[in-house]
Amino acid sequence: MASIAIDSMVAAGPMRVANKRLESLVTARMRALLLMPAFGLVALLALARIASFGLLGAPDTPMSMEQRLLPPRGEITDRNGLPLARNYDAFALWYNPKAMKDGGSPLVRSPEEVAAALAEVFPDIDRKDVAARLASGKAQYLRRRLLPEEANRVFDIGEPALELPAEKDRFYPQGSMAAHVLGYVKDGKGQLGMESVLDKELTDAASRGEPTAIALDLRVQGALEDELRKGMLSVNARGAAGVVLDVDTGEVVALASLPAFDPNDVKATDLVGTAEQKRRDEPSNSYNSVTYQVYELGSTFKPLTVAAAIDAGIVRDLGLRYDAKPVKVAGRTLSDSHSLGDTLNVPEALIHSSNTVTARIADKLGGDALRDTMRDLGLAERPYIELPARGAPIWPGEKWSRITTMTVAYGHGISVTPLHLASAYAAMVNGGIWRPATLTKVEPGAEVKGRRVFKEDTSARMRQLLRMITVYGTGKSANAPGYRVGGKTGSAEKPSKGGYREKLLVSTFAAAFPMDDPRYVVVAMLDEPKGTTASSFQRTAAWNAAPIVGKLIPRIGPLLDVRPDLSRDIDISDLRPLIRSDIE
Repeated sequence: MASIAIDSMVAAGPMRVANKRLESLVTARMRALLLMPAFGLVALLALARIASFGLLGAPDTPMSMEQRLLPPRGEITDRNGLPLARNYDAFALWYNPKAMKDGGSPLVRSPEEVAAALAEVFPDIDRKDVAARLASGKAQYLRRRLLPEEANRVFDIGEPALELPAEKDRFYPQGSMAAHVLGYVKDGKGQLGMESVLDKELTDAASRGEPTAIALDLRVQGALEDELRKGMLSVNARGAAGVVLDVDTGEVVALASLPAFDPNDVKATDLVGTAEQKRRDEPSNSYNSVTYQVYELGSTFKPLTVAAAIDAGIVRDLGLRYDAKPVKVAGRTLSDSHSLGDTLNVPEALIHSSNTVTARIADKLGGDALRDTMRDLGLAERPYIELPARGAPIWPGEKWSRITTMTVAYGHGISVTPLHLASAYAAMVNGGIWRPATLTKVEPGAEVKGRRVFKEDTSARMRQLLRMITVYGTGKSANAPGYRVGGKTGSAEKPSKGGYREKLLVSTFAAAFPMDDPRYVVVAMLDEPKGTTASSFQRTAAWNAAPIVGKLIPRIGPLLDVRPDLSRDIDISDLRPLIRSDIE
C-alpha cells in the first residue's frame, strides 16, 4: 500500500516552481522515490538512517543490524499477551525550513497560501495556527498519522519544506479501552498512564525488543467497562469508576474511569475538558476517577469500622443490641435514613446500614484506634499504584474529635479514591493483610509483601457479615447466584461549600467473591446518578451500583477461573438467628 502511495506521489507531483527552486524540488522528489517501501527492508533501514541524519544528525557510533531492527518503542500487552499498545508504519507531516538549502525563504509560496492548501487536505486544521507555525521558521511536526492518500495530496502541493517521513507510530488496537491505565505517547514520550511509567523500559534498546506485560486482563477490562457504561447511561450519571483487584497479590486486573478518551486520537478537550464539561463542572475525559479523584464513599466504610472494633475486642458478642435512635453530639444529630427500631445488633446494623449503631460502635472504639486502623489500610496517603495520577485523600488530621470519629465510621468527613477502598476491602477479606495495588504482573508463586491490619479471625467474621449483606440486606441486587458475593453499599451526599447537597449522590458498591475463599474485590461507583425507570426512580447504591456488580461478576468469574457453584457457600448459620424477621 505504501509503495503505491509513493508511486502516485512521483507521477502526480507538479513541478511548477521558480527556476531557482527547480533543483531543490527535483531533489526532494527523488528523495521520496528512493524511499519506496517496495525496496523492502533495505529501503526501510535507509529511511530510518536518513530520518536520523535529518533530525538528530549522524550517529556517533555505528549501529548493528540488531539495533536497527528494534522497534522504537516496546509493545505493551495484558497479562495474557493480548496487545494493548504497539507500533505501526505511518506517514507524518514534518516542516523542514532548511530543505531548500539556499538561505532563501523555506517556502515557495507564502505561509498563508501553504496553510490554505493544507486546509484543503485537512479541513479540521486551524489555518491561522498553521500559517503562524510555518512563518516561525521552526522545524516541527504539523501533523501525525497521515493516510497514504493524504500524503499524496500534501506531496502535490509542491513545497519541498513539507516532508513526509515514514515512521513508527503508536497504535492502541483496543481503542479507548483501558485508556486511563495506558495513557498515550506524544512526540516519543509516554504521557499519563503506564506509557509514562514504563517510558524508560519501553525505549531502552536492552528491553524494547520484547513486549511488556502488565497486570490487566483485557477480557475482564472489557466486561468492566461495558457494565459500567450501561449502568452509567441507565441512570444518567455524570461519570463512573470501577476496579477489579486480586485480594492476595494486589494486582489490578481491570480499572476503568468513564467517560474515557481514545489514545489513538487524543484531543486538547480530552485533557482540559469541553466547554460543556467546564460549564457543568465535570472532569475531563482524561481524568482518572479511580486513582485520582477522592470521594466520601459513605456506608462502604461501615464494615471497616466494625472490623476495627472486632479486632480490638470492642465488639465480642455480635448479638449484643445497640441503641439505634438518633445520636446527638457536638450540636449535630446523627440518624438513619429510616427507622429500624429502637435497637439493632451488629449483623442487623450492617444489613440495613445503620449510621447510628456504627457511630456508637466507633465511639466505644475511640478515635485513636479507628484512626490508626484507617491509616494502616493506606487511607491517609495517596493510593499505592504505579500510575502518576494519584489523589491525596482528605484526611481528618491526627486528633479526631468525638464527632469526627463517629462520622468517619460511616464514611463521612473523609474522602478517598475508589482504589483506596478496594485495597482496604482486600485486606478485610484476605485474612487481614494489606498489600499495595499494582499494575505490574505478579508471576505465580512470587511473594508479595504486605502488612497485617486485622487478625485472621476478624477477617473470617467479616466475610460472613459481608455475605449476609448481599443475602439479606442492601446488597441483594449484587448477589450473583453461585458466586457467593459479599459486599456493602454506600450512598453519600456530595459535599459543597454550603454543606452537603442532598440530591447529588456518589453511589458505590464494594464487593468480594467468592466469600468462602475470596479471590477478587470489585468496586463500582457512579457519580451523581439520577432516579430513572431503570433504578425504580431511586438514586442509592442498592438500586444502581450494586446491580452493576451483580451483572459483572458472572461475566468475569469464569474468565478468572472462578466457576459458579450453587452447592457451596460460606457458613453463616451461627449468625442467621441474630436477624429479626420483622426487619428482613
